[in-house]
Amino acid sequence: MGIEAKDFNLDVDLLAFSGIVFSPEQRASLQTSLVILKDQYKFKTIHLWGKILGITDDYFIVQGRQKDELRERQFLYSKDCINWNMLNSADDEAKELSLLCQGRFTGDPSHEFEVTKYTIINENTEDENVDENKSQLREEERLAAVLWKIEQDALIIPRSSYVLQPNGNVERNRTFEGLTITEAGKLTNYFHFREPIQLQQKSLIHRSNLDKSVQFLDTIDEDIPKGWSVQYERGSGLVQIRSLQWLGMAFFHIPETNRFGSLYFGVGEENKDLPFML
Repeated sequence: MGIEAKDFNLDVDLLAFSGIVFSPEQRASLQTSLVILKDQYKFKTIHLWGKILGITDDYFIVQGRQKDELRERQFLYSKDCINWNMLNSADDEAKELSLLCQGRFTGDPSHEFEVTKYTIINENTEDENVDENKSQLREEERLAAVLWKIEQDALIIPRSSYVLQPNGNVERNRTFEGLTITEAGKLTNYFHFREPIQLQQKSLIHRSNLDKSVQFLDTIDEDIPKGWSVQYERGSGLVQIRSLQWLGMAFFHIPETNRFGSLYFGVGEENKDLPFML
């Protein structure tokens, strides 16, 4: 989801409860860059998406969106919050190799990781063997693949905050007034902000009873394993939801208001130990 440019100063402070902070210099540079980038690339909205921590340099990530906020997204990255580069979408090969890639990001977009892929040939026969293939994956391609994967697994929005228009576009719901305090603490009231996967597997009877304008995405309470932590802050004036699958992804919502957002602040590595933690 990210933090929208117009709410940057107010919303970034709310994520300090999750340990996400920026220096005064970074905040000033980011606030200026968001305004310039929105005008330069003609985005409808622009959001600060997060920060990927590298060994020598970090990647600051922003995301611009057009009218259809679910499908029309564009990432940009920077190492100094001033000079920005457009990040091309990851292809299928990069997505596959990024799952096998080991080691942290270095901070150099041109760095190449060596990825070893093992495949079984002639399975269940006398000639069964393991074939080893080595490939090169540029850090820039890996970055695009990791951002895509994080969005698939851990980018969430409150129920009814976005609506599906008759023309198929997904847009911000201007009448959204927030979840109640009780609703905000339940995972059933949050959706994955990506193309639905589990919803398509539901029965026709189940789908016919849904409000298609707001219930067109997957709820996060059906995730396997359930890798979410929900906490109230400021009494019950703020809800924080943290992903246990992607440590560093934090979401906030102020109940009974339309304010919500999220940021990722981590090393870009999935928590493989999650099934053993629950």
